[in-house]
Amino acid sequence: MTADTPARAAQKARTRKALLAGARALTARGEEVTVAAAAAEAGISKATAYRYFSDPAALAAEAGLDVAVASYEEVTAQARDLRGRLAAISLYFYELACDHEPAFRQFLARNLDASLTPARERTRRGARRVAMYERALAEDGTTPRPLRDRLVRELSMATGAEAMIALFDIVGASREEGREAVLGVVEAVCDRRLGPRGTPAP
Repeated sequence: MTADTPARAAQKARTRKALLAGARALTARGEEVTVAAAAAEAGISKATAYRYFSDPAALAAEAGLDVAVASYEEVTAQARDLRGRLAAISLYFYELACDHEPAFRQFLARNLDASLTPARERTRRGARRVAMYERALAEDGTTPRPLRDRLVRELSMATGAEAMIALFDIVGASREEGREAVLGVVEAVCDRRLGPRGTPAP
């Protein structure tokens, strides 16, 4: 995984936030949400906007979800160490998906539809969980970059709406059973990559 510099990542996050805010402003006025209209509302070029969103329905769906996300500080406030912060992030995004299940299912469906449009390049989603994992690992300061990348990949695939759908639809788990499964994956990944609690990382 090739990571952006912190400055570049921050700029991308600001651009995405501006586009989402533009989409919400259009919705609030009862206007149609299009990528071009959201870009104009945010003062961003249409070409730039299409690098973030190829489908207006996906833009509208993510704009509606964006306001529900807590800050990194709020998510990790009760955690005492790196493993605790990684677990808190994983559980937060799982619970967020459960709390807004219909909206997340619609959002995923719109993104899948957009990814099948041959004329447009597939765009990366907001990746909010990725940003939080990366921040937690960067703040810890003891994990080398390749290991950080592996941790982010492995943890990211085991939470959020995708994990919720797999747990609910495929294995028939309850919400609490899903929560236990997410936490179990976090513990297993951390044990493998960071070593069991109380031991130095490999």
